[in-house]
Amino acid sequence: MQRHAGDESCGTGDRKGAELIGFAIRQLAIWGALGLLLYAFVGHRLGSQPEATASASAPAATAAAPERGRGASPNALLFRANREGHVELDAVVNGAPVRFLVDTGATMVVLTMRDAAAAGLSRTNLDFSIRTSTANGVGRAAPVKLRELRIGQFSATDVPAAVVENLRISLLGQTFLKRLDSYQMRDGVLTLNWN
Repeated sequence: MQRHAGDESCGTGDRKGAELIGFAIRQLAIWGALGLLLYAFVGHRLGSQPEATASASAPAATAAAPERGRGASPNALLFRANREGHVELDAVVNGAPVRFLVDTGATMVVLTMRDAAAAGLSRTNLDFSIRTSTANGVGRAAPVKLRELRIGQFSATDVPAAVVENLRISLLGQTFLKRLDSYQMRDGVLTLNWN
């Protein structure tokens, strides 16, 4: 049987075409599987976030805004935790705006030097008589009394506090939190209640 040169090229071309189709199908299957895995991962991550609202795309440094919860008492404020699980909120100290990190383990309200100055507490009038040991290292603190600390509609007067030299953000501790009727952290939401 005689072979023609054209017959060999047809067989080789069919084989190469089949190999290319096989390669394309394998690539499509691999990339499709990777796409499905990525879709499932992102969908799971978004579904597990405590807050799936437009504010989730806001920068982490943005303080939580108070909310009114459905079924909450008229004297309640709700604050959502950020992605790290911390609650930061805006308050007013002696008439000046201050951003706080809520720290239920802190025995008192603690102000940074900058926040203290904004609240009218001059460094020259502060007595740094207390030594502190924090995650930021050893420092000094000055005991003070805040004329007023207000969050939303709730206000407390004559709040014992301290000003600390090496603090990054002011802390909202027990000397304020104990003035509330109750507070609760549940499912990434801090609820403040008062009468």
